[in-house]
Amino acid sequence: MSNKSTAALILAAGKGTRMKSDRAKVLHELFFAPMIHHVLAAVQPLGLDRTLVVVGHQRERVREALAGYAVSFVVQEEQRGTGHAVLCARPALEAGNATVLILCGDIPLIRSATLRAMLASHAQSGAPLTVMTTLLEDPTHYGRIVRHPDGRLAGIVEERDASPEERKIQEINAGIYCARADFLFSALSGVTTDNSQGELYLTDIVAIANRQGRTVTAFRTDDSLAVLGVNSRAELALAHAELRERRNRELMAEGVGLIDPATIAVQQGITVGRDTVIHPNVCITGRSRIGEGCTIEPFVLLHDCDLGDGAAVGPFSLLTRQTVAAGTRIPPYSSSAE
Repeated sequence: MSNKSTAALILAAGKGTRMKSDRAKVLHELFFAPMIHHVLAAVQPLGLDRTLVVVGHQRERVREALAGYAVSFVVQEEQRGTGHAVLCARPALEAGNATVLILCGDIPLIRSATLRAMLASHAQSGAPLTVMTTLLEDPTHYGRIVRHPDGRLAGIVEERDASPEERKIQEINAGIYCARADFLFSALSGVTTDNSQGELYLTDIVAIANRQGRTVTAFRTDDSLAVLGVNSRAELALAHAELRERRNRELMAEGVGLIDPATIAVQQGITVGRDTVIHPNVCITGRSRIGEGCTIEPFVLLHDCDLGDGAAVGPFSLLTRQTVAAGTRIPPYSSSAE
């Protein structure tokens, strides 16, 4: 299977009630970008045929936030569950694509490598449906993976519909699926709202496949943090910290010195030259560029700044849209904020 015969479908229509916010959940920012931008950053390198985003709540704001991306939009007028969200994309997907990669817009830690491995596993299996799973010590809030005695996937039960015994299951549904389009929409036509929420659950297609005698494969990832669904402010903070840590590991691997990485945030895409040393409590954002051998001392904020090789910025400085010549030292407490 070529990725050129695959479409990504990103579900981004929900309100996110547990965020306790008037803002659509996928627009909440972490590590300098709305969380749905991080999802798209993982999908784009896959080279898929196209990417569709299902919008509903605050749809115009979501459209505006994605203005710079090559995506198409599908409108879910009423939020009647994940199965209904996918069904809204039926006219756009049923005829044109062999495979649909379904994921949610609230999983900002997902990695391209994980999605690529799942697509390959799905293609190799020949199954009409592959479900991504992972193991969690505390599976609260997640749908549980129910297996047959021989280990085959039997179904997914949402926590609110699970029995006490099912709630003890630690293998959870990561909310990412690969499905053959013909099977997907045929199965969804048989999904009912017979559950505690009165919604159309996408997860019900696993049980439908089993009833039809079809094989459903599980793709289990050991990187459980990467499939974290952000549903609360606490999970938003956790995801932000993880993205910052990933970025800092990249920088250090490239020869940048970070004195206290847990307190340093350098936005993705910013170039930092080797042998530059960044002290604690530094934040570098925008279109900044940092040359080689620079020193950025504690409590510095840089936005859209260009530092030449060997430049230094003294502590407690706030610089915006500044060019610092090579070898120049900016004194402590400097400010160019507008």
